[in-house]
Amino acid sequence: MPLPFPASYAFPPGGMPAWDADPAANGAAFTTAYAFIPATTMRDITASLLPGWTHTRAWIIARPLSGFAETFAQYAVAVKTGGGALTIEPDDTAEGAILVADGAGVLCDSGTDYPLTPGSYVYLPPAGSARSFSLSATQDMKFHWIRRRYVPVHGGAVPTLIVTSDAATPILWMNALQNWGTTRFVDPTDLAHDMHVNIVTFKPGGRIPFAETHVMEHGLYVLQGTARYLLNTTWHDVGPGDFIWLRAFCPQACIATGAQPFRYLLYKDVNRHPALTL
Repeated sequence: MPLPFPASYAFPPGGMPAWDADPAANGAAFTTAYAFIPATTMRDITASLLPGWTHTRAWIIARPLSGFAETFAQYAVAVKTGGGALTIEPDDTAEGAILVADGAGVLCDSGTDYPLTPGSYVYLPPAGSARSFSLSATQDMKFHWIRRRYVPVHGGAVPTLIVTSDAATPILWMNALQNWGTTRFVDPTDLAHDMHVNIVTFKPGGRIPFAETHVMEHGLYVLQGTARYLLNTTWHDVGPGDFIWLRAFCPQACIATGAQPFRYLLYKDVNRHPALTL
């Protein structure tokens, strides 16, 4: 099913800025409540290589950080044609979500191949010691990858592999105006899942009409469009490729600006009792 508008999926620019650029002009900020990491900070000198991956580099834009957001890591990964990994996830207890931004590749699960193109979404369940997922790029490929240590439910169901796409998943509109909605790749009532990775969409002028304040942590990567985003007590102008990292309870709100939809990839932790020890 086609989206009701053209979709694009931003990715770090790499390269280097002009030599005479103002180092503070992008508005990057790290506070006790949130981090605002603009796209312009994600340059060649901040990329990393990954063990087990060939022809690959990654921007690691969030990791568990004591006293801040502690449940997830988030990457932007670029893989050259022919590159990839025989084992995507190095931690048998971890789960992951991938959204393809550009290019093409193949995910392999126990001999079954799944082609991936821009907008493809993959949920990778915990592999365990007897199973692994591989990925190879058939064209230069860029994708967003979120990792989390899975929290099982005693006697509960175990999540399974999901391969779908942005275009194949309907937007569930949050209000009668249909100007704020969520693409939910996982049934929110499925308690096998302890994280949701969604795409949030605002049509021009759409907004979150109140300052959300909640226990969930967020990673928020802007895929397209522009907005003013409230973080704690400060409004930031955000656009494609910017990343917002929120710890629990940080107030947030959004007003979409510009002539095209404002969309971002959103992580949050859900559906589990909080641990009662630090």
